[in-house]
Amino acid sequence: METDSAAHCHFLVLPEYVTYQLFSLMPKSDMRQMVRDLAAMTDRYIAMFTRLAQQHNLYIIGGSHPVARDGLLYNTAHLFTPTGRVYTQDKLHITPSERNESDIQPGDIIRVFDTPIARIAIQICYDIEFPEVSRLLTLAGAEIIFVPFYTDEKNAYYRVRYCAQARAVENFLYVVITGNVGNLRTKIGSFMNYSQAAVLTPSDYAFPERGLEGEADPNVEAVVISELALGALVQQRQIATVRPLHDRRPDLYTLETKARIEIIQVE
Repeated sequence: METDSAAHCHFLVLPEYVTYQLFSLMPKSDMRQMVRDLAAMTDRYIAMFTRLAQQHNLYIIGGSHPVARDGLLYNTAHLFTPTGRVYTQDKLHITPSERNESDIQPGDIIRVFDTPIARIAIQICYDIEFPEVSRLLTLAGAEIIFVPFYTDEKNAYYRVRYCAQARAVENFLYVVITGNVGNLRTKIGSFMNYSQAAVLTPSDYAFPERGLEGEADPNVEAVVISELALGALVQQRQIATVRPLHDRRPDLYTLETKARIEIIQVE
Protein backbone atom coordinates (compact mmCIF):
# COMPACT_ATOMS: atom_id res chain seq x y z
CA MET A 1 0.00 0.00 0.00
CA GLU A 2 2.80 2.38 0.90
CA THR A 3 4.46 1.87 -2.50
CA ASP A 4 1.31 2.72 -4.43
CA SER A 5 0.52 5.67 -2.20
CA ALA A 6 4.06 7.06 -2.52
CA ALA A 7 3.88 6.73 -6.32
CA HIS A 8 0.58 8.71 -6.29
CA CYS A 9 -1.35 5.82 -7.85
CA HIS A 10 -5.12 5.95 -8.20
CA PHE A 11 -5.94 2.23 -8.41
CA LEU A 12 -4.54 -0.85 -6.70
CA VAL A 13 -5.64 -4.38 -7.65
CA LEU A 14 -4.94 -7.54 -5.62
CA PRO A 15 -5.32 -11.23 -6.62
CA GLU A 16 -8.40 -13.44 -6.71
CA TYR A 17 -9.01 -15.28 -3.44
CA VAL A 18 -6.45 -13.03 -1.77
CA THR A 19 -7.72 -14.16 1.64
CA TYR A 20 -6.91 -17.83 0.96
CA GLN A 21 -3.66 -17.08 2.78
CA LEU A 22 -5.65 -17.42 6.00
CA PHE A 23 -6.07 -21.14 5.26
CA SER A 24 -2.56 -21.63 6.65
CA LEU A 25 -3.89 -20.64 10.10
CA MET A 26 -6.99 -22.85 10.03
CA PRO A 27 -6.97 -26.17 11.91
CA LYS A 28 -9.69 -27.79 9.77
CA SER A 29 -8.98 -30.15 6.86
CA ASP A 30 -12.21 -29.79 4.85
CA MET A 31 -12.11 -27.35 1.93
CA ARG A 32 -15.82 -26.55 1.95
CA GLN A 33 -15.79 -25.74 5.66
CA MET A 34 -12.62 -23.68 5.35
CA VAL A 35 -14.21 -21.55 2.62
CA ARG A 36 -17.30 -21.04 4.77
CA ASP A 37 -15.11 -20.08 7.73
CA LEU A 38 -13.36 -17.59 5.47
CA ALA A 39 -16.72 -16.16 4.39
CA ALA A 40 -17.54 -15.64 8.07
CA MET A 41 -14.63 -13.17 8.17
CA THR A 42 -16.11 -10.93 5.47
CA ASP A 43 -16.88 -8.06 7.86
CA ARG A 44 -13.25 -7.99 9.01
CA TYR A 45 -12.01 -8.15 5.41
CA ILE A 46 -14.23 -5.22 4.43
CA ALA A 47 -13.27 -3.17 7.49
CA MET A 48 -9.54 -3.63 6.85
CA PHE A 49 -9.60 -2.65 3.18
CA THR A 50 -12.03 0.22 3.77
CA ARG A 51 -9.55 1.65 6.28
CA LEU A 52 -6.59 1.13 3.92
CA ALA A 53 -8.35 2.76 0.97
CA GLN A 54 -9.10 5.84 3.08
CA GLN A 55 -5.67 5.91 4.71
CA HIS A 56 -3.79 5.77 1.39
CA ASN A 57 -6.34 7.65 -0.75
CA LEU A 58 -6.62 4.72 -3.18
CA TYR A 59 -9.31 2.91 -5.12
CA ILE A 60 -8.54 -0.66 -4.08
CA ILE A 61 -9.85 -3.69 -5.94
CA GLY A 62 -9.32 -6.02 -3.00
CA GLY A 63 -8.88 -9.13 -5.10
CA SER A 64 -11.80 -11.43 -4.37
CA HIS A 65 -13.16 -13.09 -1.25
CA PRO A 66 -15.85 -15.75 -0.64
CA VAL A 67 -19.08 -14.13 0.52
CA ALA A 68 -22.17 -15.88 1.95
CA ARG A 69 -25.61 -14.58 0.95
CA ASP A 70 -28.88 -16.38 1.68
CA GLY A 71 -26.98 -19.56 2.49
CA LEU A 72 -25.05 -19.58 -0.80
CA LEU A 73 -21.38 -18.76 -1.43
CA TYR A 74 -20.17 -16.33 -4.08
CA ASN A 75 -16.69 -15.36 -5.25
CA THR A 76 -16.93 -11.59 -4.91
CA ALA A 77 -14.60 -8.75 -5.82
CA HIS A 78 -14.83 -5.58 -3.74
CA LEU A 79 -14.02 -2.04 -4.84
CA PHE A 80 -13.00 0.13 -1.88
CA THR A 81 -12.87 3.90 -2.37
CA PRO A 82 -10.98 6.75 -0.67
CA THR A 83 -14.33 8.02 0.66
CA GLY A 84 -15.04 4.78 2.50
CA ARG A 85 -17.62 3.39 0.07
CA VAL A 86 -17.63 -0.30 -0.93
CA TYR A 87 -18.95 -1.76 -4.20
CA THR A 88 -19.03 -5.37 -5.38
CA GLN A 89 -18.88 -7.56 -8.47
CA ASP A 90 -19.59 -11.29 -8.25
CA LYS A 91 -17.73 -13.75 -10.44
CA LEU A 92 -20.11 -14.73 -13.24
CA HIS A 93 -18.49 -17.89 -14.62
CA ILE A 94 -17.50 -20.54 -12.08
CA THR A 95 -14.84 -23.16 -12.76
CA PRO A 96 -15.55 -26.86 -12.10
CA SER A 97 -13.09 -26.90 -9.18
CA GLU A 98 -14.82 -23.94 -7.52
CA ARG A 99 -18.19 -25.66 -7.84
CA ASN A 100 -17.01 -29.09 -6.72
CA GLU A 101 -14.59 -28.15 -3.95
CA SER A 102 -16.06 -24.92 -2.54
CA ASP A 103 -19.75 -24.81 -3.57
CA ILE A 104 -19.23 -21.40 -5.19
CA GLN A 105 -22.27 -20.11 -7.11
CA PRO A 106 -22.25 -17.77 -10.15
CA GLY A 107 -23.37 -14.17 -9.85
CA ASP A 108 -25.83 -12.69 -12.35
CA ILE A 109 -25.23 -8.93 -12.35
CA ILE A 110 -22.80 -7.13 -14.69
CA ARG A 111 -21.53 -3.78 -13.45
CA VAL A 112 -19.50 -0.83 -14.72
CA PHE A 113 -18.10 1.48 -12.04
CA ASP A 114 -18.00 5.13 -13.04
CA THR A 115 -15.24 6.53 -10.82
CA PRO A 116 -13.96 10.12 -10.89
CA ILE A 117 -10.79 8.78 -12.57
CA ALA A 118 -12.10 6.29 -15.14
CA ARG A 119 -14.95 3.97 -15.99
CA ILE A 120 -13.79 0.56 -14.83
CA ALA A 121 -15.06 -3.01 -14.68
CA ILE A 122 -13.93 -6.12 -12.81
CA GLN A 123 -13.82 -9.56 -14.40
CA ILE A 124 -12.60 -12.25 -12.02
CA CYS A 125 -10.19 -14.77 -13.58
CA TYR A 126 -12.34 -17.18 -15.68
CA ASP A 127 -14.69 -14.29 -16.56
CA ILE A 128 -12.08 -12.73 -18.88
CA GLU A 129 -12.21 -15.89 -21.01
CA PHE A 130 -15.73 -14.97 -22.17
CA PRO A 131 -15.37 -12.20 -24.78
CA GLU A 132 -19.09 -11.43 -24.87
CA VAL A 133 -19.06 -9.88 -21.39
CA SER A 134 -15.94 -7.81 -22.06
CA ARG A 135 -17.53 -6.40 -25.22
CA LEU A 136 -20.76 -5.59 -23.36
CA LEU A 137 -18.73 -3.81 -20.68
CA THR A 138 -16.87 -1.83 -23.33
CA LEU A 139 -20.09 -0.79 -25.05
CA ALA A 140 -21.35 0.31 -21.63
CA GLY A 141 -18.36 2.64 -21.33
CA ALA A 142 -15.60 0.65 -19.60
CA GLU A 143 -12.06 1.96 -20.20
CA ILE A 144 -10.15 -0.37 -17.86
CA ILE A 145 -10.93 -3.96 -16.93
CA PHE A 146 -9.28 -5.23 -13.75
CA VAL A 147 -8.73 -8.99 -13.64
CA PRO A 148 -7.79 -10.53 -10.29
CA PHE A 149 -7.00 -14.21 -10.95
CA TYR A 150 -5.91 -17.41 -9.22
CA THR A 151 -3.94 -19.91 -11.31
CA ASP A 152 -1.93 -22.88 -10.10
CA GLU A 153 0.31 -23.55 -13.11
CA LYS A 154 1.66 -21.90 -16.25
CA ASN A 155 -0.97 -23.38 -18.58
CA ALA A 156 -3.75 -21.83 -16.54
CA TYR A 157 -1.90 -18.54 -16.20
CA TYR A 158 -1.29 -18.16 -19.92
CA ARG A 159 -4.90 -18.98 -20.67
CA VAL A 160 -5.91 -15.97 -18.57
CA ARG A 161 -3.05 -13.83 -19.93
CA TYR A 162 -3.75 -14.50 -23.61
CA CYS A 163 -7.48 -13.95 -23.18
CA ALA A 164 -6.87 -10.70 -21.32
CA GLN A 165 -4.56 -9.48 -24.08
CA ALA A 166 -7.17 -10.40 -26.70
CA ARG A 167 -9.84 -8.45 -24.81
CA ALA A 168 -7.55 -5.39 -24.76
CA VAL A 169 -7.05 -5.61 -28.52
CA GLU A 170 -10.66 -6.45 -29.42
CA ASN A 171 -12.16 -3.67 -27.31
CA PHE A 172 -9.43 -1.04 -27.43
CA LEU A 173 -9.13 -0.72 -23.67
CA TYR A 174 -6.66 -1.44 -20.87
CA VAL A 175 -6.70 -4.75 -19.00
CA VAL A 176 -4.83 -5.12 -15.71
CA ILE A 177 -4.17 -8.65 -14.40
CA THR A 178 -2.68 -9.93 -11.15
CA GLY A 179 -2.62 -13.24 -9.27
CA ASN A 180 -1.14 -15.05 -6.30
CA VAL A 181 2.44 -16.33 -6.42
CA GLY A 182 4.32 -19.10 -4.61
CA ASN A 183 3.07 -22.00 -2.50
CA LEU A 184 0.77 -22.01 0.53
CA ARG A 185 0.92 -24.83 3.09
CA THR A 186 -2.35 -25.78 4.79
CA LYS A 187 -3.85 -28.71 6.71
CA ILE A 188 -5.27 -30.10 3.46
CA GLY A 189 -2.00 -29.80 1.54
CA SER A 190 -0.09 -27.18 -0.43
CA PHE A 191 -1.76 -24.67 -2.72
CA MET A 192 0.48 -23.95 -5.71
CA ASN A 193 0.25 -20.62 -7.54
CA TYR A 194 1.79 -19.13 -10.67
CA SER A 195 1.42 -15.53 -11.72
CA GLN A 196 2.97 -12.62 -13.55
CA ALA A 197 1.10 -9.35 -13.08
CA ALA A 198 0.77 -7.20 -16.20
CA VAL A 199 -0.82 -4.05 -17.58
CA LEU A 200 -2.06 -4.79 -21.11
CA THR A 201 -2.94 -2.29 -23.82
CA PRO A 202 -4.44 -2.22 -27.31
CA SER A 203 -2.06 -3.05 -30.14
CA ASP A 204 -1.56 -0.03 -32.38
CA TYR A 205 1.03 2.64 -33.13
CA ALA A 206 0.04 4.85 -30.19
CA PHE A 207 0.64 2.05 -27.67
CA PRO A 208 3.65 -0.09 -26.67
CA GLU A 209 4.79 -2.42 -29.43
CA ARG A 210 3.90 -5.60 -27.54
CA GLY A 211 0.65 -4.23 -26.12
CA LEU A 212 2.34 -4.26 -22.73
CA GLU A 213 2.59 -1.19 -20.51
CA GLY A 214 4.27 -3.01 -17.64
CA GLU A 215 4.76 -6.44 -16.06
CA ALA A 216 6.34 -8.12 -13.05
CA ASP A 217 9.00 -10.80 -13.08
CA PRO A 218 7.44 -14.28 -13.38
CA ASN A 219 6.09 -15.77 -10.16
CA VAL A 220 7.71 -13.17 -7.90
CA GLU A 221 5.99 -10.88 -5.40
CA ALA A 222 6.14 -7.42 -6.94
CA VAL A 223 4.29 -4.16 -7.49
CA VAL A 224 3.74 -3.09 -11.10
CA ILE A 225 3.13 0.64 -11.56
CA SER A 226 1.99 2.07 -14.90
CA GLU A 227 0.46 5.28 -16.19
CA LEU A 228 -2.56 4.85 -18.45
CA ALA A 229 -3.43 7.56 -20.97
CA LEU A 230 -7.23 7.51 -20.93
CA GLY A 231 -7.58 10.59 -23.14
CA ALA A 232 -5.45 8.98 -25.82
CA LEU A 233 -7.50 5.81 -25.54
CA VAL A 234 -10.70 7.62 -26.47
CA GLN A 235 -9.00 9.40 -29.36
CA GLN A 236 -7.29 6.29 -30.72
CA ARG A 237 -10.56 4.37 -30.80
CA GLN A 238 -11.53 6.72 -33.63
CA ILE A 239 -8.28 7.26 -35.56
CA ALA A 240 -6.12 4.16 -35.01
CA THR A 241 -4.92 1.87 -37.79
CA VAL A 242 -7.81 -0.48 -37.04
CA ARG A 243 -11.05 0.40 -35.24
CA PRO A 244 -12.64 -2.81 -33.90
CA LEU A 245 -15.46 -0.98 -32.15
CA HIS A 246 -16.27 1.29 -35.10
CA ASP A 247 -15.98 -1.44 -37.74
CA ARG A 248 -18.36 -3.97 -36.21
CA ARG A 249 -21.02 -5.46 -38.53
CA PRO A 250 -24.43 -5.19 -36.82
CA ASP A 251 -25.95 -6.06 -40.18
CA LEU A 252 -24.41 -9.55 -39.82
CA TYR A 253 -24.44 -10.13 -36.04
CA THR A 254 -25.59 -8.59 -32.78
CA LEU A 255 -24.72 -8.92 -29.10
CA GLU A 256 -27.14 -8.19 -26.30
CA THR A 257 -27.42 -8.82 -22.59
CA LYS A 258 -30.41 -10.54 -21.03
CA ALA A 259 -30.34 -8.06 -18.14
CA ARG A 260 -29.47 -4.39 -17.97
CA ILE A 261 -25.83 -3.63 -17.17
CA GLU A 262 -25.67 -1.57 -13.99
CA ILE A 263 -23.70 1.68 -14.22
CA ILE A 264 -22.60 2.49 -10.69
CA GLN A 265 -21.71 6.09 -9.86
CA VAL A 266 -18.74 5.72 -7.53
CA GLU A 267 -18.20 8.37 -4.87
